[in-house]
Amino acid sequence: MAKSSDAPLDDLMMAMDVVDTLRHEEGQIAKELKSDERDAAMIDRLRQVYAAQGIDVPDHILKAGVEDLKRDRFVYQPPAAGMQRTFALIYISRAVWSKWIAGAAAVLIVCVAAWYFLVALPQQQSEAELIARLEALPATYSELVGRVDGLTDDADLLSEANRLQASGTTALEDGNQTAAFKAEADLRALAAKLAEVFEVQIVSREGVPTGVTRLPDANRNAENLYIIVEAVAPDGTVLEQDIRSEETGQVETVSIWGQRVSETIFNAVRRDKMEDGIVQKGVLGEKNSGSLDVKWRSGVQDGAVTRW
Repeated sequence: MAKSSDAPLDDLMMAMDVVDTLRHEEGQIAKELKSDERDAAMIDRLRQVYAAQGIDVPDHILKAGVEDLKRDRFVYQPPAAGMQRTFALIYISRAVWSKWIAGAAAVLIVCVAAWYFLVALPQQQSEAELIARLEALPATYSELVGRVDGLTDDADLLSEANRLQASGTTALEDGNQTAAFKAEADLRALAAKLAEVFEVQIVSREGVPTGVTRLPDANRNAENLYIIVEAVAPDGTVLEQDIRSEETGQVETVSIWGQRVSETIFNAVRRDKMEDGIVQKGVLGEKNSGSLDVKWRSGVQDGAVTRW
């Protein structure tokens, strides 16, 4: 039983070898298969090839090999195109495309995270802060008006603070955020200005003139006299001031400016500095808490310049 069952397998293997041998003789075999010669010539040729190798191949195996070669038996034929073949190819190549998909997914995750943390989150925080500020404005208005009230007894200034509060409240009700925040800024500026305390001191240091003169365009025969000054807080800090230049009409924020004075003050300051190079009487005015205006020395006039 074992011998009879092995025979077909042996024959099959031999037939496959015959076909393989024929394929190695591809050029000559192709001519012979295309000719009208009998298969016997092919079998004789095969018998000679195997005899030269010391192999005895039965004729039925040689005949089977020739027939198998003719019908391309033992030749791999790829499966026809179709959905199953496509899925199979995709599955086989998963080691390649899965890396690309993983890389693309990683890039997408990084981009989404960057957009969230750099764009979306700051925008959400800004919106939340804006809403919080808007909700707090009514209380802020009241606090600032109270601060102004505590700094001054001037009815006009208190009236201005109340007007700004009313203006801001109306802007909030109308949804005008810009106007609402401007009212807050104006109230803060008013309270800060009222709280300021400083002296307007004459500048007396190297590299800065103590006084300058100008010939106004309106009257070239006149001469305007200015003393160079700065606002100095009690702790020695120089405070910037909003000064309107009478030459340009523009308001500039400066730390030093020229204040117009009478000829008497101008000459007195000149003599003072000429004595020892230092201005002894160096204060031209004082700004006290609760007031917006500077209390000037006699002889200080309205008008200032910011450039010389």
